[in-house]
Amino acid sequence: MGSTAEAAGGQGTEAARLGYSAGQVVQEFGYGDDVDQDLRADLEGVLGGELVDEDYDDVCDGVIVWWRQDDGDVTDLTDTLVDARTALDDGGTVWLLTPKAGRGGHVGHSDIEEAATTAGLHATSTLPVGSDWSGTRLGTRGRGR
Repeated sequence: MGSTAEAAGGQGTEAARLGYSAGQVVQEFGYGDDVDQDLRADLEGVLGGELVDEDYDDVCDGVIVWWRQDDGDVTDLTDTLVDARTALDDGGTVWLLTPKAGRGGHVGHSDIEEAATTAGLHATSTLPVGSDWSGTRLGTRGRGR
């Protein structure tokens, strides 16, 4: 059981595990009624401000993408990841948040890998975030690879 001080400071929360810190700008794609509101609130607590939406037109430090199977096929996911990558500052992080296995809207790892690869990204790690969602960290491929 975490303490209130841990949660208030952004330490020990699931959002803190995403690697963002105070003052960063994180853009959110795919917001819907089913997103994990507690995770969003934790993330905004870590950042010290609100997430910016898909219409944000400046560079950002990170992106989270909520994606469900019903949001489209691999091509649609690829397009969204390309849009997300375009918004990133150098060294920025993309987290693809998908329903956990066994939950409605689950997206298979092979679909995530295919879309990420086509978008010039690759999955570096996956971890549970919230009770119903998994987060896959997507990074840019190094030069010469």
